[in-house]
Amino acid sequence: MPRLRHYDHLNTARFVTFSCYRRHRLLTSASVVAVFLQSLQSIRARYAIRIFGYVVMPEHIHLVLHPPDSLKLGPVIGELKSQSASRIMAEGLVMLPRNCTVVKDGRRRQAFWQPRCYDHNCRTPETVVEKINYCHNNPVTRGLVTEPGEWRWSSYNWYVGVSDAPLAMDELEGEAKK
Repeated sequence: MPRLRHYDHLNTARFVTFSCYRRHRLLTSASVVAVFLQSLQSIRARYAIRIFGYVVMPEHIHLVLHPPDSLKLGPVIGELKSQSASRIMAEGLVMLPRNCTVVKDGRRRQAFWQPRCYDHNCRTPETVVEKINYCHNNPVTRGLVTEPGEWRWSSYNWYVGVSDAPLAMDELEGEAKK
């Protein structure tokens, strides 16, 4: 597999995307999404990552976050994926399709997430806001809802002041306000 380039240590917000294995729709139940968001909160606290936006789609995730400048983001996203998948599988929240197996180190294992992630450095405050808005509009664009606020699993409702939003966002200090 060719190596994906990640440009760390630039002190920029990052737009990160990763998918379920073979883009299976594994993120469709509230309990699965809740476990993912709990894992995201745990990683956020452990590494002092600021989160500005997110959306959990049925088969992929988008995050807008700002890691500390000293942090290499790829391994942290790998830890997030591993932690969330382990909990989801241990709690029996999802039955993986048969084609969700990989051979690693000579052993056949189940795969919840597709390997790797895509990330984009947001070099301007306007780009940060653009990516947050992309997250919020993704369910509308896909035809899953007609308005961003109808999709429970994004940061949109936090931004409009809904009190029971699943995950609080960090303030956009230095970033452009929405």
